Amino acid sequence: MTSTRGRAWSLLTEYTQNDRLLKHGLAVEAAVRGYARVFAEDEEAWGIVALLHDFDYERWPSAEDHPYRGCEILRANGYPEYVTRAILSHADYTGVSRESKLEHTLFACDEMAGFVTAAALVRPSRSVLDLEAKSVKKRMKDKAFARAVSRDDLRLGAEELGLPLDEHITNVISFMRERAGDLGLEGTV
Repeated sequence: MTSTRGRAWSLLTEYTQNDRLLKHGLAVEAAVRGYARVFAEDEEAWGIVALLHDFDYERWPSAEDHPYRGCEILRANGYPEYVTRAILSHADYTGVSRESKLEHTLFACDEMAGFVTAAALVRPSRSVLDLEAKSVKKRMKDKAFARAVSRDDLRLGAEELGLPLDEHITNVISFMRERAGDLGLEGTV
């Protein structure tokens, strides 16, 4: 089986209609692909994993189903084990430990991409193009802002990559800027 981005996008859009969730998949893909370049890894393969990590969430959002149902579908469609393992490892409650660089990267980028998106959307410009790490860190201190996002997970993601938090935030912002138009984050800049 050959995994292609087009095939992954088709699967994502078959199971996900919500624009916000589609853009989240694209944001995580942008961040993970950026790190694949930094780490000299297979950008296409890593991007596919990132794009598919939550493809089942809209239909099956409970911890009993997500990401298990999605991984069953991926296996039935011939996706390799590294794809399903990485997707399972991004949710701590699955009990699948993160071991590979890809698994650590997916975890680190998932919540951070969502948080960066939220931080960009509350700016007057509604853009990631003028967003800086210090602004994201300031938002992290505000417990009412994006309260569902675990600040501990944001910090742990950077740790798992072996990076200072500021550097990880800056990287994710930079990688997301490359796809700002697709993410709806060009704003008025």
